[in-house]
Amino acid sequence: MNLDSEKTSPAVSDENMTDAAPAPPLARREPVEHILHGDRRIDHYDWLRHKEWPEVLAYLEAENAYTDALLKPTQNFQQKLYQEMLGRIQQTDLAVPYRLRGYLYFTKTVEGKQYPYHYRRRDAEGSPEELLLDLNQLAEGHSFLGLGAFEVSDDNHWLAYSTDTTGFRQYTLCVKDLRAGETLPERIERVTSVAWAAGNKTLFYTIEDEMTKRSYRLYRHVLGLTGPDPLLYGESDERFHVEVQRTRSDGYLLLTSASHTTSEVRFLRADDLLGKFQLIAPREDNHEYYADHHPGPLPGASGGIFLMRTNSGGRTFRVVIASVHQPGREFWREIVPNRPEVMLASAEAFKNHLVLFERDGGLPYLRIVDLASKAENALAASHRIEFLEPAYNASLGENPEFDVSHVRFQYESLVTPLSVFDYDVYTRERVLRKQQPVLGGYDASQYVSERLHASALDGTRVPISLVYRRDTPRHGSSPLLLYGYGSYGISVPVNFNSNRLSLLDRGVIYAIAHIRGGGELGKPWHDAGRMQQKQNTFTDFIGAAEYLIAQRYTSPEKLAIQGGSAGGLLMGGVVNMRPELFRVVLSQVPFVDVLNTMQDASLPLTVGEYEEWGNPQIAEDYFTMKKYCPYTNLLRKAYPAMLLKTALNDSQVMYWEPAKYVAKLRTLKTDPNPVLLKINMGAGHGGASGRYDHLREIGLDYAFLLSELAIRE
Repeated sequence: MNLDSEKTSPAVSDENMTDAAPAPPLARREPVEHILHGDRRIDHYDWLRHKEWPEVLAYLEAENAYTDALLKPTQNFQQKLYQEMLGRIQQTDLAVPYRLRGYLYFTKTVEGKQYPYHYRRRDAEGSPEELLLDLNQLAEGHSFLGLGAFEVSDDNHWLAYSTDTTGFRQYTLCVKDLRAGETLPERIERVTSVAWAAGNKTLFYTIEDEMTKRSYRLYRHVLGLTGPDPLLYGESDERFHVEVQRTRSDGYLLLTSASHTTSEVRFLRADDLLGKFQLIAPREDNHEYYADHHPGPLPGASGGIFLMRTNSGGRTFRVVIASVHQPGREFWREIVPNRPEVMLASAEAFKNHLVLFERDGGLPYLRIVDLASKAENALAASHRIEFLEPAYNASLGENPEFDVSHVRFQYESLVTPLSVFDYDVYTRERVLRKQQPVLGGYDASQYVSERLHASALDGTRVPISLVYRRDTPRHGSSPLLLYGYGSYGISVPVNFNSNRLSLLDRGVIYAIAHIRGGGELGKPWHDAGRMQQKQNTFTDFIGAAEYLIAQRYTSPEKLAIQGGSAGGLLMGGVVNMRPELFRVVLSQVPFVDVLNTMQDASLPLTVGEYEEWGNPQIAEDYFTMKKYCPYTNLLRKAYPAMLLKTALNDSQVMYWEPAKYVAKLRTLKTDPNPVLLKINMGAGHGGASGRYDHLREIGLDYAFLLSELAIRE
């Protein structure tokens, strides 16, 4: 019900504006009533959803002007931070090449250029470089550029690639003739995934729904043919999205249809260009499985097989195999058993080995499984790649080829820059191919990394990773930036970031709270922080903050917190619960209007999110969300200083969520602390796409945080 009583008010009030002290924009109030399950809510700022209204854009520009005015005294500081961060980066640089079908593929960055160049050369001494894509050229005339697909045909002649020029994550597929250096005239819009079939002329691709952005249809495209492409599969369940890919073995195309809790896989031989995708096993509620292919033979399995990572034997997954001719669930044979304490997050098949990505005790591990072993339990013929630091991040690198004797992986920690290794699966020798350069004399020995555990309200041990300069005092007076996320089963990587040195070198301790709702301790850790258990996410973060204060790493007067997207929901939730615990908040593209967003099934991603947050049409889910929804629970009281960041073209968390939140908060807060909203008017969920523009955004964030913590230039 739209109540028009205040419709004639101006969008932004100029009340109290002076040259000396500009007042924040005052958004007009236009009450809209929502009644569900007998519960009545009034939303005064629903009108901000109308992106096409001039008054909405005027309001957003007024917010930007206000933020710029209040941060004007920090402009020199922002520039100094930008130059510091830029000075640590090797601006002209070369990525480690990876091999694929006789070529080495790599990217280059060039000083002064926002985006990388994509190259290749033949894997032979003295071969010339071929420029495949110049992203700087593709970005001309656009404020944003994102690269999606990048797939080369089997004969190395064609490159299928997709780009987004708005930040809305809506990608257009193009095909480039790498022999002629020309891009074909055909374009396909809203492409979400793409895979080449054998034969070098046929592409399979999926597209998204124009309104909801759900990836839901599979098509086949033959180069040079005009007319509509045939629709091969349509996903009717709005909780599910689809993705097509080619197996590393090159033998099959796999179409995976998945929700947050359920999945199923269809397959097609890569040389069966006009064939029909066949189902491995039909979907069952709460059963997830994901497939890979191996041509065989393997011990105990003749001919080609599918390997399935499945949670059918436990929430933390196991690996089973089945013949490609009889792939149904009744034929599955276990080769890697479920281990309740170890999350099996992925299983990658190579000719002679598997690589398992595991999470154990909150830390990532890579396990190599020898496929030549005759052991019934493949773990008996396996070993882990060992890492020694107390907190770190390890992940698979680029490994596109099937018949190899090494595995490329990446390793980093809060003190060790990103390092690319090749690991021999037989000799267990690791060779460092490259470590990210950090200019300016970075000395890792001057920094300390620790792994701690806080106790949550229910006694659960919550891991904390942190880093600080060795000379930073530990008597409660040091500033500390605590980061959190805690949703979708996503693990926050314990990564290196040279930009962070601008904080550490000014005495700031940096910490990550690995709270429930994330994936650090596997699927059960995720389950314990979603749906009806979501409150654990907020209390875990508060518990981590209280522990760091009790251990005298910091104090409430010196504690800053940061989170983005669902981590922005975390920020809004904890400041509603315990605003006195935090001095300053940085909230990026924050999901703060949970109830209103989840009630609008027309918005991108909403229906699929019911399995993470709940369906508000169900009373229990509605009232659970209402308890923690940041926008709904704003009250008249004191709040910390806040900077909220958003982008006009964000397709995941709409710009109006933080805009509404800020407008409402300003009418309720009882303190003099600033609440600022900064909107990137030409980007999406990830902010600026150019590397220099991105650094300037970080410079603004850091200048705000440090200034509020009374740390001067």
